Formats: sequence, C-alpha cells, structure tokens
Amino acid sequence: MFPWLWFWAPHVEFPLSGNVMQDIEPNTHWFFAGIKPQAGHAQIEERAFNVATYGHQLGLITEVLLDVAQKTLPVGTESAKALAELQRVQVEIEQIKVAEYAAEIDTLQAQVEQVLRSGGRRAEKLLAQLQPVLARQGSEAGSAPLA
Repeated sequence: MFPWLWFWAPHVEFPLSGNVMQDIEPNTHWFFAGIKPQAGHAQIEERAFNVATYGHQLGLITEVLLDVAQKTLPVGTESAKALAELQRVQVEIEQIKVAEYAAEIDTLQAQVEQVLRSGGRRAEKLLAQLQPVLARQGSEAGSAPLA
C-alpha cells in the first residue's frame, strides 16, 4: 500500500548506511609499497615473499651459516661472540616453535574432547570426518615421521 504522496518521500541514506560492498580479500600491497626505491623493487619483494617469508629465508640462511661456521672456527673474539649469539637465537626460536606447536595440539585435543563429551550428531560427524584422516596419516606414518 502506497502513501498518498509517496513521490515526495525522499530516499535518505545516512553516512555509513545504505548498500554496502565489501572486498574481503586482504590487501597486503601497502606493506610492499612502503619499500623505498633505493632499498628494493616492491613488486619483486612481494613475489619473493610469496615464495618464502622473511622468517623462512632467515631460517635457511641461519642453518647454512651455522653449519659453515662450525666447520671453520671463527677467527676473532667478536665473530666467536656473534656465532654464540646466533646459536642462542636459533635455539630460542626453535623453543618458541615447539611451544607453539604443542599449544596448538593441546587446544585441538581439548576441542575434540569437548565435542565428544557433548555427544550427539556433532560427535558422530566429527568421528566420521576424523577417522579417514587418521587412518590415512597412520598408513603414511611408516614412510614419514609426524612433525
């Protein structure tokens, strides 16, 4: 049913209201666009980051450097101190990784146990979905270690 003078009824949209279109793909170009031209090429940096993150690249470099440094003893005391510091940093980062992975496993285990305690269709569905994954992982366990 239309009001008597519907053509005089204005369509008003307040700020941040009305039709909304949202792009949900994260835009990370801003990070690489901040690279100064003299420091590097932003597009190349972004593509290289998609191949291996900075942390992964540094991890590989650290492993090679420590391997080479341990085979050839450092000459000066400063380089020996730097080598010891690099080894300490690597050990600390590995401890962080182990702790984070353990926390993820504990959280996942607690969530699974909670669903199984509640029972019902959710528990049945979870078991039905996990059994093939665990069976597949069990058959692969003989060929590759779980890490």
